Amino acid sequence: MVTLVNLKAYWRFLVTIRQFSPLIVAYWRDRKRFFLFGSGRDVGPETQQERAETLLDILLTLGPTFIKLGQLLSTRPDILPPAYIDVLSRLQDDVPPAPWAESKEVIEADLGSIEETFDDFDTEPISGASLGQVYTATYDGDPVAVKIRRPGIEALVEADLRVVKWSLPVVKRVIGEGRAFSLENLADEFAKTIRQEMDYRREREMLEEIRDNFTDDEAIRIPNAYPTASGPRVLTMQYIPGTKINDVDQLEAEGHDPTALATALQRAYLQMIIDDGVFHADPHPGNLAVDDDGAIVFYDFGMSGRVDPFIQGKIVDFYVAVASQDIDAILDTLVDMGTLSPEADREVMGDVMELAIADARGEDIEQYRVNQIIQQVESTIYEFPLRLPRNLALVLRVATVVEGVCVTLDPEFDFIATATDYLREQGYYEETARDLARDAGQQVQDTAEALVTVPPKLDSVLDRAQRDDLQFTIVLEDDTGVLDKLALRIAFSVLLAVGVLSATILYSFQDAWQLSAVVLALSSPLAVALYRSFREKKGIRAQPQFTRQQMRQRRED
Repeated sequence: MVTLVNLKAYWRFLVTIRQFSPLIVAYWRDRKRFFLFGSGRDVGPETQQERAETLLDILLTLGPTFIKLGQLLSTRPDILPPAYIDVLSRLQDDVPPAPWAESKEVIEADLGSIEETFDDFDTEPISGASLGQVYTATYDGDPVAVKIRRPGIEALVEADLRVVKWSLPVVKRVIGEGRAFSLENLADEFAKTIRQEMDYRREREMLEEIRDNFTDDEAIRIPNAYPTASGPRVLTMQYIPGTKINDVDQLEAEGHDPTALATALQRAYLQMIIDDGVFHADPHPGNLAVDDDGAIVFYDFGMSGRVDPFIQGKIVDFYVAVASQDIDAILDTLVDMGTLSPEADREVMGDVMELAIADARGEDIEQYRVNQIIQQVESTIYEFPLRLPRNLALVLRVATVVEGVCVTLDPEFDFIATATDYLREQGYYEETARDLARDAGQQVQDTAEALVTVPPKLDSVLDRAQRDDLQFTIVLEDDTGVLDKLALRIAFSVLLAVGVLSATILYSFQDAWQLSAVVLALSSPLAVALYRSFREKKGIRAQPQFTRQQMRQRRED
């Protein structure tokens, strides 16, 4: 089996490289116009759109694993530009079902005879995806949905995951270093997620845990699972019909309030992520429906995840900061979670957050302000990129997809108001207020101590200054190598000037022009080195030394 997977992986790697070769060449030339040398190329929106369409076709051609990868990439703005996100968002996990004979073998291998297990079984699937497909049946008199793993998918996925791993060094050479961090995290998270999605025993356990958390909530319905009719590759669940949540006209015709549904959906995910720590991670419209009573029905728990208590607390801090429009607190929270680099330009990121909050609240934003911020971001965001640590990737996916569903239900939906109401009802605002009061008390104590200790020390310093006995020791740190680069440029300039001056003096003598040419030739590498030092794309830039995070760390140290 291992040998078979290895052989398949080698073959798939060659196929993948061949498929991606046009994009690899194009991206490489964006960095080096003539492959080995030359300046970079500017890529406009039209070119990005064309390349995104090409990427979409490649992912569809390569099959199930890469379709899933494309869906995950569509939620990662820290890796791909907006043009790619828009195109990949159209990627649908909808493929023709496997033949019934192959599916039947999977069911009977896990459960035994279909006739003896089920009262009735419809051999026509109601949905087909890249990793599994769903049939309807009757079990112990109850209508059920039977989800089975696609036959033979395990070997293909394992081979493709190796291909993704082997391809990382190639891709990282093409993209910027800043995004390589997020890309490597995404590859690890993708491998973990897709293996979990193929484990139907885990899916049943997650389904049952989430269902228990919503037992008393009449606005949410989670189907029952049937353990006696389930296995590693087969999951039998209660079949709950309903209207797709994005069919707004039909929902309104049935008497359902779209705004109330959007509110219930967001509150459900706030509970899952902030309170329960376990959540359904694939809330696209195909996995959400509304039953006759107006409750939201959740399907397909293959993609689900957990949130650790630290991240839960930081998400609460983030929502409270957003509701209070405290930009500094928002940025500090993003840094604490590892989502924002501590060296990021806080002024630019603050402008971005203000714009995002205004947009979320539905406020009118002047276009010139939008253009101004976009220009700031374009010159900064990839240098100090937003990053997505592994434990936040699925949370971001959920937030992105839920936002799309809620806006479909109600274009004027107020996410911030709904989140604020939920946090206040759960008492999180009171906890935050207590934390602020504790911090304020500590600051008062520190100030009081300073009032007692600082004057005597200051008096001693002034006495020494009056006696001309005050000395300062200044240590200049150069973590970014700025001074080294400046010194190198000065050395190049001086040596080049000496070489040119010597060549000029020698040239003035008629018999020494050959020696003058030799001196110029020896000086030419210095000219090239000096030119290249000024042509570096990143130039000489100092890292910000006084971000809030760094100042806090220094105080703690």
